[in-house]
Amino acid sequence: MLAETICSAASAAGLGIAAITAYRKRFLAATRIAAYSLVPVGLVMAGVVEWVSGIAFKPEVWAGFGLLGLSWLLFMTTRVVERRSGGTRKERRAARAAQREAVAPPASAPSPGAGLPAAARQQQPQPKRAKPQPKATGADEDFSDIEAILKKHGI
Repeated sequence: MLAETICSAASAAGLGIAAITAYRKRFLAATRIAAYSLVPVGLVMAGVVEWVSGIAFKPEVWAGFGLLGLSWLLFMTTRVVERRSGGTRKERRAARAAQREAVAPPASAPSPGAGLPAAARQQQPQPKRAKPQPKATGADEDFSDIEAILKKHGI
């Protein structure tokens, strides 16, 4: 009975504030305030307040919430342990089997003169570098201008 009285008083106060807000020509805000004000009375009339107050004062309900919390805690603990250990037993076995089957990649060819001292490397002939080609003339020059324009525009 006390909860219904408090909800009714809260709704009446909210509707009063909505009326003052509408008087100040803020109709959208007044409508919103009136909507929020009607929620407590609606909850009382629907029986939700009585149901919640009946639940709040029963020890069996609180014990049920405690058991739900405990089950959630156990579930999350098993998830953490499973992630740290690398998954389920089947996943660990598959990972071990895949690790055994993995083959090391073949070694790359050593670079020329890698095992020689620095003095011996200097005596080896150096590979020839390609000479830069001279600039194109005529029609090729026109295409280079077009390429520059296209690159400028990101094409």
